Amino acid sequence: MSSESSKKAILAALLANLGIALTKFAAFVITASSSMLAEAIHSLADTGNQGLLLLGRKGAQKKPDELHPFGYGRIRYVYAFLVAVVLFTVGGLFAIYEGYEKIRHPHELESAIIAIGVLVVAIILESFSLRTAAKETANVKGDQSYWSFIKSSRIPELPVVLLEDVAALIGLTLALGGVGLALALDEPRWDGVGTLCIGVLLVVVAVILGVQMKGMLVGESALPHEVEAIREALSGADGVNSVIHMRTLHLAPEELLVAAKIEAARDADLPRMADIVNGAEDRIREAVPTAKYIFLEPDLRREELAQQ
Repeated sequence: MSSESSKKAILAALLANLGIALTKFAAFVITASSSMLAEAIHSLADTGNQGLLLLGRKGAQKKPDELHPFGYGRIRYVYAFLVAVVLFTVGGLFAIYEGYEKIRHPHELESAIIAIGVLVVAIILESFSLRTAAKETANVKGDQSYWSFIKSSRIPELPVVLLEDVAALIGLTLALGGVGLALALDEPRWDGVGTLCIGVLLVVVAVILGVQMKGMLVGESALPHEVEAIREALSGADGVNSVIHMRTLHLAPEELLVAAKIEAARDADLPRMADIVNGAEDRIREAVPTAKYIFLEPDLRREELAQQ
């Protein structure tokens, strides 16, 4: 479900941003609006970002090999981190520079009405993209709020597309305000102010994405409710007295590694111990289907070993 949902959101965003970018570039050529140029670069960067996300999904499908025995799933986080870098540099820093230059050296807008019309059309198209991303996210986020999902999700593509679409809509509104004020007040510096605000917005979004993806690249555990479900599955398994300690790690959005030391029945022989371990693994996979790699080590607690 999550894989298909993220793919639909990516494709919807890619098509919308490509069309919007071409329209904005055409409008910039006509109007010479710096806000329009910043928004055009932003949409072009977003289009490239969707391509990066699709490349990441394709690369993650490679089968495990000797060099990468746990597969290539984490490459999706690498490409998502690259998206944050592109958004920060190509989108944010460029817009800040362009806005600063426009404020220092203002020049009159040409055909501002055309710019406003293009921005309104872009807002409509971007709204459809955001609607698709929100709908697909709703299929996987459960009872979480959207912000909570963005902060805790182990699926990189959906938070990226959601934040990009929200930033794009806010950016379009800022550009519309900048162009509108420049036209109404006959002060082209407002166009530069709108551009500057767009740049700051993109930098903030890029930092949020970068921090989130950095955590996944370093390695994050399963979500708290998944950890609790795994612990309960282990504790309730036949022949398992308790869980001594446990570690989890996301190798990919839908691939979880579970390693645990369990206190097993002391009188179990080797065949019985194998049944205990296999039964515990089955319970874990039933409780958390994404648990793909499970390593269980039967042991005794230290206090019991000290008494022997």
